[in-house]
Amino acid sequence: MIILSSVYGVSAALVSLASVHSSCAFLSSPSSPVAIKSSARSTVNYRPRPPPSTPSCRVTATRQQATSAPLHDTSLSPGIAAIDNALPALSSLFSQLRSLPYFSLYSCDMLGSCEYMPQELFECYTESCEIYPVDDDEVPPAIKTDDYNEHEFELDGWARWDMPSDDYYSTLQFPEDYTGYDGSEIWNFIHSRIGFHDGATREDEYDADDWKADFNKAVSGLHAMVSAQVVRGIKEKIAETGGEGIDTESYQWTDPVVEFERRLGPHGETPEAVENLYFTMMLLLSGVKAARDRLLADCDSGKIGEGNEALKAILSHPLMDDPSIDAAVRRLKEHALKDTNSLWEARMRTRDLMRIMNCVQCNKCRFHGKISTLGLSTALQLAVGHRGTGGDVEKVHRVELAALVTSLGKFSSGIELCLEMQ
Repeated sequence: MIILSSVYGVSAALVSLASVHSSCAFLSSPSSPVAIKSSARSTVNYRPRPPPSTPSCRVTATRQQATSAPLHDTSLSPGIAAIDNALPALSSLFSQLRSLPYFSLYSCDMLGSCEYMPQELFECYTESCEIYPVDDDEVPPAIKTDDYNEHEFELDGWARWDMPSDDYYSTLQFPEDYTGYDGSEIWNFIHSRIGFHDGATREDEYDADDWKADFNKAVSGLHAMVSAQVVRGIKEKIAETGGEGIDTESYQWTDPVVEFERRLGPHGETPEAVENLYFTMMLLLSGVKAARDRLLADCDSGKIGEGNEALKAILSHPLMDDPSIDAAVRRLKEHALKDTNSLWEARMRTRDLMRIMNCVQCNKCRFHGKISTLGLSTALQLAVGHRGTGGDVEKVHRVELAALVTSLGKFSSGIELCLEMQ
């Protein structure tokens, strides 16, 4: 596998965008600056954006519980506090959802070829990279039927999930894990080529007055979630050994504190990583709120199956009706409505974000990476649609709804990790 000198184990930051998040539990990476070569571009060096040295109109001394970094977009502050307060009640509910086939089973193409870069065959050094389909009788016929009937997609839509097949994989059987896989090459491509670096984002890749900065911030939040999962995985592997440490021959990252500071700390590769994590969490929360009536209808119709009390409890939680969590989607919509003629670029880049997951050579990482990117694309679809006014929730497929809610649980876990590390 080609390794670049400097993203999931699924979590970490954007290229500065050009700054590089550095983790992979669906993708992981070392910390040095990145030199990216392609036939379409000359070599460009990307370095992490340093913490602000002087105040600006968007930087404030406001602090977050999950990081000591200053908050750049102060409109997010009430929503961040609301999320922190809600997590103790929500965390166990998201865990319970994993027992429901509706949210745990995905027909996923694990053999799709990489279309973005040449690759050498990578052999994972640990067995934790591999996943296997569940037995056919473990997949409810209704899920198979819905996925088959909903296989069509818009050519100019936000995402294209894999065509359904007889192979379904389970997040319950194969949860997130620190596999030791280095996905830096993938994250480098995401941040340098799929992220936006033109116009206002040249000066401020995350908080410029432009929907492209919002896109960058959301993707950075996705990477930050992956980084948090990597750090959690390192902690869990240390606990499994009784505190003796991790095998350094199989895993290059072995210290959770060092990795947290590098990936998510205020003086790490992306000082805004945790803020961006919350930003994307808010987009997902707004997406789930937009889909609430549809999800409740699927509960009542029996589509989601028995034992859906946890989902109903999540959907009725006061956080879902707290206006402060709409700060991210409100910002995105305001920017999108100013530039509706260019929103096709966002849809195209989001489709690319999904397809580049076929370049991930750790199957467990690829599986969770695809679910997470589909969850984000569904949130963007519901927030913006084609013209900036939002998408039609009735056109959202079963697998998109499942990925949206599952991704919200992943982000909840990621923020919890950040809070634990303080």
